[in-house]
Amino acid sequence: MAILRKKAERDKQPAPQKYLYQKKYRFFAQVSDSLKDAAIQEIRQAGATDISASFRGIYFTAPKDVLYRVNYTSRLVSRVLAPLATFECFNTDALYKQAREVDWAGLFDPDHTFAVFANVVQSRIRHSKFAALRVKDGIVDHFLEHAGKRPNVVPEDPDIDINLHIAKNVVTLSLDISGGALHRRGYREESVPAPIQETAAAGILMMTGWNGKTPLYDPMCGSGTLLCEALMRYCRIPAGIFRKRFGFELMPDFDSEIWKKVKAETDAKIRELPPGLIGGSDISEKAVRAARANLMGIHHGSRVDIGCADFRNLPELSGKMIVTNPPYGIRLGGNMDMDGFYRELGEFLRTRCKGSTAYIYFGDPQYIARISLKPAWKKPLKSGGLDGRLVKYEIR
Repeated sequence: MAILRKKAERDKQPAPQKYLYQKKYRFFAQVSDSLKDAAIQEIRQAGATDISASFRGIYFTAPKDVLYRVNYTSRLVSRVLAPLATFECFNTDALYKQAREVDWAGLFDPDHTFAVFANVVQSRIRHSKFAALRVKDGIVDHFLEHAGKRPNVVPEDPDIDINLHIAKNVVTLSLDISGGALHRRGYREESVPAPIQETAAAGILMMTGWNGKTPLYDPMCGSGTLLCEALMRYCRIPAGIFRKRFGFELMPDFDSEIWKKVKAETDAKIRELPPGLIGGSDISEKAVRAARANLMGIHHGSRVDIGCADFRNLPELSGKMIVTNPPYGIRLGGNMDMDGFYRELGEFLRTRCKGSTAYIYFGDPQYIARISLKPAWKKPLKSGGLDGRLVKYEIR
């Protein structure tokens, strides 16, 4: 809160338009390629216009209320960037000089912490870490020149995230206005090895089209990420409801009244979860404890039924939507019979889940054939470095 108070003191007068994003209020959302089409729909529903996809994510135009809403409600976007400056650059000395000329003091104070994260492709500057270091030096020296004091660099959880992107010798410096990765919802109190990322879980649910008319069940729920995302989706709980701050609160033209209104209107749409609509289980007692702990921190999480059970011993799951991310490699352990495990999963679906629709996420697509069921469709979905597939099965 001290950071926001200092910003308010600094910005008593309307901020002049001196940053690139202020010319057209155009922003960039980082999104996994697998989720890009769904994210475009999500951003459009939030009110954004002039939306276009690129290989890195999605460009969009948005006034302040829409920008705040995208950050607060998006379940698929990784982070949103506000471009500050762009220029052509061929070496790190020029990069330092150009970075130093950006009005960093108009964005934050020397007592804030910051970090620079870089990505470099097809450019004469080839080393992203050294490029980030040169930008960091430019920012520090800018403050020493204009304020006589330097801000500290903190790699983990800084007050300010600066994004550096260099492509074909064109540099773009941006402010991370999400304030860190949006997949970090804040409900994950406990975890298990290799949990699915929250944005990927939300993408799976969006790809299933689940609307709450059919009970949803995860028979291998792990720490409950799919269940948590299903709960938030059905109850219309904003994805960012647990975040303590957003990066857009430090923008020079931030409007606190508009943000309060957006948040209040969004929160007012939260609805209750009917008993028995969402449930899950896992063979691991530790995983079940983690899932319960994570769910209990979310509105209506106590209404999600969680049990400890081997999926092979579950009662019939007919007439349900089954959504699950089965264990693979690191989560099963190297001595497990993977082929046998997936054959048993296929047998379970075929004999115990008649009349249900199953959506199985395969972190390793080679095991799809072991299920021995004909897929209705298969869709690519990358998550955590895995080139996975989401597969739909209609079980008669």
